[in-house]
Amino acid sequence: QQEHERATQQGKRAMLAEAAIAVPGNLTFVPLDLEHHTLAEDLTAAAFDAQQPAFFGWLGVIPYLPLETFRATLGTIARLPTGSGVGFDYALAPETLSKAGRTAFDALAGRVAAAGEPFQLFLTPEELERELRRAGFQRFEQLDYRQLNERYFRDRADGLKLSAVGLGMLATAWV
Repeated sequence: QQEHERATQQGKRAMLAEAAIAVPGNLTFVPLDLEHHTLAEDLTAAAFDAQQPAFFGWLGVIPYLPLETFRATLGTIARLPTGSGVGFDYALAPETLSKAGRTAFDALAGRVAAAGEPFQLFLTPEELERELRRAGFQRFEQLDYRQLNERYFRDRADGLKLSAVGLGMLATAWV
């Protein structure tokens, strides 16, 4: 598992270097193993200063977690100083998807399960709002594919945009 975490971190660094994006001096890559440790444990091991506000990028993880792990991780972040936050994507509950969305979801769920990483956690926007409030976040935003396309992909010369299938949402929450 540690080898996989190191490879993931190296991959992230390589992508940033390839895109000529400088890594800020105050950015720390912390490999996490939420299957065997809590966020608090791994941050402590990385000499994280919990007295300073921090922002966490948590993309591509939530659907693979049990609810208890998700809640524990949110709680750790929500106990940090004011100004701390987290950005993450999450999978919409399959029963809320359109017919096309459900077809796409079923295909994707089959592929990730076959790879040994089955989806575990699905939420509705209302459920996520309750989880964020319960954890102690003071403000948050949830964006669907339409809002993300408008904000980040509008007027792109190459026409790149998110699919209208809409399997998930992007959330940002602040302490």
